Amino acid sequence: MSAEKKINTHERSQHEQKKHAALPDINSSFSEWYHEVVFQAELADQAPVRGCIVIRPYGYALWEEIKKILDKKIKDTGHQNAQFPLLIPESFFKKEAEHIEGFAPELAIVTHAGGKKLEEPLVVRPTSETIIHYMFAQWIRSWRDLPLKINQWANVVRWEMRSRPFLRTTEFWWQEGHTAHETEKEALLEVQTMLLEYIDLVENYLAIPVVAGKKSESEKFAGADITMTFEGLMQDGKALQMGTSHMISQQFAHAFGIKYQDRNGGEAYPYLTSWGATTRLIGALIMTHGDQKGLIMPPRVAPIQIIIIPIFNKNMPSDQIEKAALAIQGTLGNEFRVTIDADTHTTPGSKFYKWELKGVPLRIEIGPRDIIQQSVVITNRLTGEKQTVTWQDLLEVIEKELQSIQTMLFERARARRARQWHKVAKLIDFADDLKNKGGFYQTGWCRSPICEAALKEYQATTRCLIEEKQFLHCFNCDLESPSDVMVAKSY
Repeated sequence: MSAEKKINTHERSQHEQKKHAALPDINSSFSEWYHEVVFQAELADQAPVRGCIVIRPYGYALWEEIKKILDKKIKDTGHQNAQFPLLIPESFFKKEAEHIEGFAPELAIVTHAGGKKLEEPLVVRPTSETIIHYMFAQWIRSWRDLPLKINQWANVVRWEMRSRPFLRTTEFWWQEGHTAHETEKEALLEVQTMLLEYIDLVENYLAIPVVAGKKSESEKFAGADITMTFEGLMQDGKALQMGTSHMISQQFAHAFGIKYQDRNGGEAYPYLTSWGATTRLIGALIMTHGDQKGLIMPPRVAPIQIIIIPIFNKNMPSDQIEKAALAIQGTLGNEFRVTIDADTHTTPGSKFYKWELKGVPLRIEIGPRDIIQQSVVITNRLTGEKQTVTWQDLLEVIEKELQSIQTMLFERARARRARQWHKVAKLIDFADDLKNKGGFYQTGWCRSPICEAALKEYQATTRCLIEEKQFLHCFNCDLESPSDVMVAKSY
């Protein structure tokens, strides 16, 4: 057995032993808490390849809900879905020097296939700019072919030395949008449009408040002129980059020969963009909303919004109780995502624990007494509050409760972020708190990479530039600051 396989087998064994055990303390052992929630709530499991995960049905159902919302946004803004090859000729990456330099350490390369060495190695896609731009060169011949707006839902591979489920894995799932435009103005509008669509998804569906802005030169995407990002602040005070939108350098258009006849009959090169969001959004949801009991799913993306638990006992035949549960499911099923847990071999207490761990927003209990009174007991996962509701009022109450949970989750996360958002002029005054406590630190910056590098001593980076200008001078020197910058430790 290889060392790699031994490690993964051991990790899997540990998680099996811990299944349904009490979660690590969320305040003192956040990283361990996160891992156990992922595995115990059955979002994912370890794969036999180090750095990879298997997304289990419950986790994938969550991704499908997110994907459904985002896919509609993508199509509503004029983009079409397409699919491009997993394998890309290595020479494509060498066409754009900055791009290959940025991705070289993360590339997985196929050198042999069909029992023999390949004439040219193939790269397992880390991103698809190169292959898509190659195809753009075949498709774009005239200004009439623009804009060309393509999206791909795919998996990509970036070789990671230190992985964390959903947040940083060797293989991950995402969508990547790629567009070509006639003018720079149109391309910049595309970059901003998709950034705003992402922010709407994350804030109004995942209930996570974000800060958006431009990445520094050192932090931007390899081969981009501009990278826009939106950043969330997790419960442990670390920032998480949740998605990006890029203005791609025209060097790509030149490198791949994407040229066309312009409106005046001359030769021109299009302005390119790309943008993407990944299964990292699942990790963000877990770390933003979870508590000591496990997940809390925002209702708008929860795979199961309501779990119905029949309470079986000797006072009434079990089939009669189950029939009542099915009737309630039928009443609610057209409006909400509802599941019944009718397992007769598990106690109600065990079922409560299970579905609280999985973060289902609302739990409905129905037993003999409830059937006689034509009512149910509803428990709110976020507040823990219980209420008895008649069957007649059930639909109205459920709708209000789910909306309340969605709103409360966002407001709770925003209030937490406000407590961890600090405005400080000089690094010397916030360095210790940055390193030991985390949080967002809004400050000034002269744009010098030397001053930016000073943050590494505290395991922090610039997260994004923000439009507000509260500080006149750099956090590390006395030079003028063009605008404020957000600094934080990050995942």
